[in-house]
Amino acid sequence: MSDLRKIIIDDQEIEVDPAMTLIQACEQAGIEVPRFCYHERLSIAGNCRMCLVEVVGGPPKPAASCAMQVRDLRPGPDGAPPVVKTNSPMVKKAREGVMEFLLINHPLDCPICDQGGECDLQDQAMAYGVDFSRFREPKRASEDLDLGPLVETHMTRCISCTRCVRFTTEVAGITQMGQTGRGEDAEITSYLGQTLNSNMQGNIIDLCPVGALVSKPYAFTARPWELTKTETIDVMDALGANIRVDTKGREVMRILPRNNDGVNEEWISDKTRFVWDGLRSQRLDKPYVRENGKLRPASWPEALSAAATAIKGATKLAGLVGDLAPTEAAYALKALIEGQGGAVECRTDGAKLPADNRAAYAGTARIEDIDSARMIQLIGCDPSVEAPVLNARLRKAWLAGADIGHVGAPVDLSYDVAHVGTDRAALEGLLSRDFGKVLEVPSLVIIGQGAVTGADGAAVLAMAMQLAEATDSKFMVLHTAAGRVGAMDVGAVSKGGIAAITEGADVIYNLGADEVELGKGPFVIYQGSHGDRGAHRADVILPGAAYTEEPGVFVNTEGRPQMAMRAGFAPGDAKENWAILRALSAELGATLPYDSLAALRSAMIAEVPHLGRIDQVPENEWKIADAGGVKPGKGDLATPIRDFYLTNPIARASRLMAELSANAAARAAAPMAAE
Repeated sequence: MSDLRKIIIDDQEIEVDPAMTLIQACEQAGIEVPRFCYHERLSIAGNCRMCLVEVVGGPPKPAASCAMQVRDLRPGPDGAPPVVKTNSPMVKKAREGVMEFLLINHPLDCPICDQGGECDLQDQAMAYGVDFSRFREPKRASEDLDLGPLVETHMTRCISCTRCVRFTTEVAGITQMGQTGRGEDAEITSYLGQTLNSNMQGNIIDLCPVGALVSKPYAFTARPWELTKTETIDVMDALGANIRVDTKGREVMRILPRNNDGVNEEWISDKTRFVWDGLRSQRLDKPYVRENGKLRPASWPEALSAAATAIKGATKLAGLVGDLAPTEAAYALKALIEGQGGAVECRTDGAKLPADNRAAYAGTARIEDIDSARMIQLIGCDPSVEAPVLNARLRKAWLAGADIGHVGAPVDLSYDVAHVGTDRAALEGLLSRDFGKVLEVPSLVIIGQGAVTGADGAAVLAMAMQLAEATDSKFMVLHTAAGRVGAMDVGAVSKGGIAAITEGADVIYNLGADEVELGKGPFVIYQGSHGDRGAHRADVILPGAAYTEEPGVFVNTEGRPQMAMRAGFAPGDAKENWAILRALSAELGATLPYDSLAALRSAMIAEVPHLGRIDQVPENEWKIADAGGVKPGKGDLATPIRDFYLTNPIARASRLMAELSANAAARAAAPMAAE
């Protein structure tokens, strides 16, 4: 550690990496430095001047700590460590001056501003500002921008920190925002008045340190101190982003990201952030039983009795695990259905993922391996819609110099890819190449669900794993369903897949699998939270809880178990999913051996120990998937998601997601002007 450098900050001597900026060194020493434009995940702008510090022995003026590195400091007399002061009279006066300038044009509308109570400008004006202003000139006003249905703008409040511009260009990879003008005429604007076209745009709401960019759907509905905050896990995609759900009474008011460097850093997708209005509409809040072709409300004993009678009389029983089911519910369903001689299946899209080979369905790579990879091969996936936050991480790797290849239908990603081809032959062609250059650098192979859902999915998966082995790459499977890896971990799979267990089945227990088309023959018991496709086809409906209404374990696409917590309670008579299955088992006379979620979880972890190691990614033994004698077919690799905004029952119940979907379709169909 000889390359570390000694530095004295506020009489405290510490050793830091000379490449660090002074603001980072202060953070390492536990000293708070105010800032508006600096953000650790964005490039340095150095334009708010709030982070000024005094460098002893340097020029007789304060220095911007975000833009000065430790290596730029001159040593003191006789080689003594350089000295930095963050609370000297010079620094105090400089900060007060900066704050006074920032507030010249800022409107005093805190009482009606949505940022009130969690505003950096408010907090820092109180902590570092003065209690009066010397300016009596009229305030400047700016026109508000129309950035679309998600972000509401009040540009008069803007302090030109440029965080939104840097985020949209660097992380989201769009070019619609920028700054124009100079001096007092400088303002943040959008190019030709365009709305933002990104699945990540909501993050600029969190980044904005003032009330210039706020959430349009949340506007004027609640104050931060009225909300109950619950730390939980997102299920809109399989990334398992860490989120905070804010509730007021029984209603979810908003969803915000939490920091987890190993998963989502501190970003979330727009679907994750704004899907909460779908939790309020089209909810199943009471059991239903179909009589004479029509569904009618029923009591719990009546509905459970009807379901139990059907299951007892079944000659072939099948259970389907939906994409949003927590691992505990999948485990309980497997025990219930297999106890009655049936079979369960969680690969409801027909993915040919082998149940006995965890490396083949959860991979060997961690999400953070993307950061250090220098060669990345994408196969049959479109990360920009399957996992937008993962896509932003791929863009970060590309900006750092990674080469990214892609096999599959051409997709619009926010970085350049070497498009190898669209079909299976292109993947076979890759295997015959010379890998000399690839073997010298860290590399990664990422396969999507579009590549493994065809009849020859097992063969395509085997080829992708052979490619990973030949190039000495880490291997990642990009899932689209939040509950899939956990359900496969507990063994909720069957031989022959979904087609084999549903064909000829006379009773199907559907646990929230709304993307599956079930024919007219079987008796269907549907357990779920929303009146979606599955409920329309059902003969008995058992109303369950949504992901914010019950605790549960979800295993993300890299195989990391994470704990989702309950933020509120399910509406009406709806119950937690595991509790419904436990009650039904008692009705069947085959009671499951647990009376609480804790007991169920203990039984599950005893069977699958790694599910108890929360937030740890298990090491998977490398074994190439068995193609089972299937040869790769012809034709292009599919992409599994047609519409990013409408992938699950909660999103389809959301009015805002419907609007965003319609806007995206209109943009795609817009005629281009002849140049």
